[in-house]
Amino acid sequence: AKLLASLMTSGNSWKGVITAACEGTVFLPQVRFVAELEANLPCTCKVHFPDPNKLHCSQLIVTPDEGYYQGGKFQFETEVPDVYNMVPPKVRCLTKIWHPNITETGEICLSLLREHSIDGTGWAPMRTLKDVVWELNSLFTDLLNFDDPLSIEAAEHHLQDKEDFQNKVDNYIKRYAR
Repeated sequence: AKLLASLMTSGNSWKGVITAACEGTVFLPQVRFVAELEANLPCTCKVHFPDPNKLHCSQLIVTPDEGYYQGGKFQFETEVPDVYNMVPPKVRCLTKIWHPNITETGEICLSLLREHSIDGTGWAPMRTLKDVVWELNSLFTDLLNFDDPLSIEAAEHHLQDKEDFQNKVDNYIKRYAR
């Protein structure tokens, strides 16, 4: 009850969530995901729940305020599995992007999203959705990795011609990320 009361005071984004919780169509563990996801978001991120009856599915919008991707609006779809937090959420990028760690079809190279990673930085039960949001946000700044790319073509493009890479990123932002 305390959690729901605190959610009611946090604004319109909770309206559908509260209604669904009060009607019994969602459960308190699902509301916990919502609270966890929206708690302490970076100022460049927003969370949206397209269906308040399906709180395990959310959309994250990242709008980088620096770096190559500044000015873009990148949308991610997040699905929390029933066995969360023993396994990581499933995340994919819905916005077409030219990025070394995100393919044009939305696959994401981020150790945190792997159940088992070689470098030991993969998912662990103590990780949270907040960690996922912060790391996705960082893919546009300090976690941008040209040395271990998922999109080899984008990484090689950057290596060969940084200015042309930036032009292609800008073109993608204009076409897909507004």
